[in-house]
Amino acid sequence: MHWPKLTSDKIKKRIIEALTKNVNYRKTPILGVPATYLDPEVFYDDAPFLNNAPFLSTLIANPNHIGCHTLGGDTEKLFKGTQEIEKELIKLCAEQIFYGNPDAQDGYIASGGTEANIEALWIYRNFFIKQYNAQPNEIALIYSEDSHYSLAKGSNILNINSIKISVEPTNRILNLLELEKKTELAKANGIKHFIVNMNLSTTMFGSVDDIDKVTMLLNRKNINYKLHVDAAFGGFIYPFSNPENSYTFKNPYITSFTIDAHKMLQTPYGTGIFLIRKGYMQYVRTTEAQYVAGTDHTLCGSRSGANAIAVWMVLHNYGSEGWKTKMQTLVDKTTDICYQLDEIGIRYFRNPYLNIIAIHASGISGSVASKYFLVADSYEHEPQWWKIVVMPHITRGSIDSFISDLKSEIKIKQRN
Repeated sequence: MHWPKLTSDKIKKRIIEALTKNVNYRKTPILGVPATYLDPEVFYDDAPFLNNAPFLSTLIANPNHIGCHTLGGDTEKLFKGTQEIEKELIKLCAEQIFYGNPDAQDGYIASGGTEANIEALWIYRNFFIKQYNAQPNEIALIYSEDSHYSLAKGSNILNINSIKISVEPTNRILNLLELEKKTELAKANGIKHFIVNMNLSTTMFGSVDDIDKVTMLLNRKNINYKLHVDAAFGGFIYPFSNPENSYTFKNPYITSFTIDAHKMLQTPYGTGIFLIRKGYMQYVRTTEAQYVAGTDHTLCGSRSGANAIAVWMVLHNYGSEGWKTKMQTLVDKTTDICYQLDEIGIRYFRNPYLNIIAIHASGISGSVASKYFLVADSYEHEPQWWKIVVMPHITRGSIDSFISDLKSEIKIKQRN
């Protein structure tokens, strides 16, 4: 896991060079493209600070990265300069963070983790249909009850069956006995092919599914499956805080990953990342997109090239070692909060390699949770858990204030 830290001058130079390889709406006679630079009446294109702002310069230039550029062959050549940076970014994430073999993965910058997750389901549904002549009602998606709602959304959109597996309430471990029983029942009811989602950090709890135990069970039961990893939250932190793990492309049972740069990387929303082994994007090629060079393989279609630039800039601003240090700082700060919760007897769940703490509702009032904008596991029913996410903006003062309020509540309870 290594990529270089670049100076701000080198980052700026790389982006400006890429923009010069894109077509320039002001200098090139472009008559057939239904797009242009951002409206200069609203978005000033001659502000002096833009000379030192490569991301904002890219926003104003407005490159469209429609399509999947890692596939090679024909692509929209108007924006080949910034497309190259997106290809570099996909390669970095797949090979340096998830240890994929060189040039063995495809991917693109998606609108977010939801789109990337649904892209995976869409690919695997079509894979089973085209390779096994499967009917949609013979395909089922397996995911845990703690999984992101995009899985339920995706199965609904794609009209495939859902199999939701419960977790143990205290440690959030996937119920393997239930997984075995439900897959056996599904096979008995005509399900022949399975899409399996594994969580590299659930949204609410920061729990990580035991992928080795799950794949061992599925293989023992001769289940025909494709496995996707939802690492939207954990993808940019867990591989750095716990490098010896099974969530890499070295694991032969993993076919794809979702990661979200707009979480840990602090990039703009719209910077989800989809990674998949080569040979699978073809199953969602939209042949009707004849007017797009190379057609389209994504859910979103047109998308801003500036988002790829933002992620590339952040990763190269830190380099791999700098990024590891930043993520470890968040983990350490989370551990410190947990020590203080232990001291005052607050019940919580936390994966030691992540920066999420789920506090049981018995240990905190709704008023304190609301004061610090904690997130409930449900807003339609009485919350059972309240979530803290330790992000870079959280200061020592806000942590101390939070712990102080919890202590005050405990004292009041004891007096009563």
